[in-house]
Parts: sequence; structure tokens; C-alpha cells
Amino acid sequence: MAFVKISEQPSLYDGLERKSVREILTDINREDHKVADAVERAIPQIDRLVTAIVERMRRGGRIFYMGAGTSGRLGVLDASEIPPTFGMESGWIVGLIAGGDYALRHAVENAEDDTEQGWKDLLEHKVNDKDTVIGIAASGTTPYVLGALRDARAHGCLTAAITSNPDAPISEAADIAIEMIVGPEYVTGSSRMKSGTGQKLICNMISTAVMIKMGRVKGNKMVNMQLTNAKLVDRGTRMVMEELGLTDYDAARRLLLLHGSVKLACDAYRSEL
Repeated sequence: MAFVKISEQPSLYDGLERKSVREILTDINREDHKVADAVERAIPQIDRLVTAIVERMRRGGRIFYMGAGTSGRLGVLDASEIPPTFGMESGWIVGLIAGGDYALRHAVENAEDDTEQGWKDLLEHKVNDKDTVIGIAASGTTPYVLGALRDARAHGCLTAAITSNPDAPISEAADIAIEMIVGPEYVTGSSRMKSGTGQKLICNMISTAVMIKMGRVKGNKMVNMQLTNAKLVDRGTRMVMEELGLTDYDAARRLLLLHGSVKLACDAYRSEL
């Protein structure tokens, strides 16, 4: 029986070019409401994945997101936001996209069709059996992702798949399948829409939950964030004041900048008491 891609089925809407702007926007928003519900149904699988990742990461394991096109860009986006948000070195969560960094801004012809390149890209990062490889593909059939998952699993990596189609080939290739069934796209086959939105939500959930469990958040504060601009320095200063009960803004700011993060500043202050 042929594999049917729900993500490629005809849109529930037609005659889009004859609709008013308000109608188009309302229709898209109506479809977007379905995304959060689809992600909610996948929480048990996301829970399994995060729990397994944390155990591996505590032993030095890393996370690799892998995808092509929109899926690859979303993986790279999530990985790139981990260092500034949580103060983790960039090598802990890595985003790989078919066609390399050039593909972040440009379509690379046939890049996603190579079943061997994904594993080659992982080998450049010295992937090992403590690592987790997460393949992202709305279709569930992307050769670049599929080949990487199969090889990674064969070499002892924990593998997961994020797809918009049930019983997809990448689901079968992964230890944990996260199937987020959002239905046909508003523009038929345009998986940058609902599928992409759902992928972003799931990546947010995975990386944020992992970082919290790895001790990179205290209470609800980003106590390890990088102080890369004035806004973040101000936020960090106020966090230091709140955490330590200080009333002198300038003194708290100097303490923060001296130590480089809210956590280090608070730890240093308390050690001197």
C-alpha cells in the first residue's frame, strides 16, 4: 500500500486568489488554531524524548537537529538560540541542514535527495552513541533525514523524528516518533505553514525542557543568559537585585558584569557573605 502524505493533500480551501485579504488571513488563522492541538496530542512522545535526552546529556551527549528546507532552518534556528538564552556552548545543540549553511538563505538543488550526506555531516561533528539525532521532515520521507536517522540508530545514537504524517518512513527509522498531524496546508503542500509552526513549537518544547532539567533556569529566570546587549544587561541586573535582595542598581550591575551571568554573580556574592 502506497504511503499517503496528509501534508500533501489538497487544501480545504480553494479559489484563494478570489478571496479578500481579510478572508485569507481569517482562513489561515483558523487553520493555525489546529496546530497547538496537534502538538498537544504528541506530548507523550515529546516527554519520552526529553527524558531520554537529559539522561544522555548528563553523560556528555549532544542534540543534533537535521532537516532540509524549512525543517532544516527551524532546527538551526532553535540550536542557535540556546547559547544566548541558556549560556550553553554552541556545540551542545547543533542544527544541520541539507546543503549546508548556504541553504539557510538559498534553495540548494537536490541537497535533500542524498541519503548518505546526512550521516557524513554528523561524522564531521564526531557523533557518538551518547548523542541524540532528531530528524525533522513534514513529509516524513526526506532522504537526507531518513538516511541520517538510519545510520545514527545503527551506531547507537538515540533517534527521534518530527513529522506531519502518520506512519511515515522517518517514524519507522527513529526510536521515538513525534507525529504532529496538522492536516492539509492552506496552500496545498506548503509545509512552511502549519507544519513549520508545529515544528517550531516542538523544538521550543524539547530544548527548553532539556535546558531547565540541565539546571540552566532558576525559578522561571534565564540565569545563565549571555549579556549581549543593553536590554539583557538591564534584565540581568534586575534579576540579581531580586535574587539577592539588593537595592543599589549600579552595584548589582557591576556585580553582574564582573561575573558574566546572573547565576555566577549571585553565587559569588553569597560565597563572600
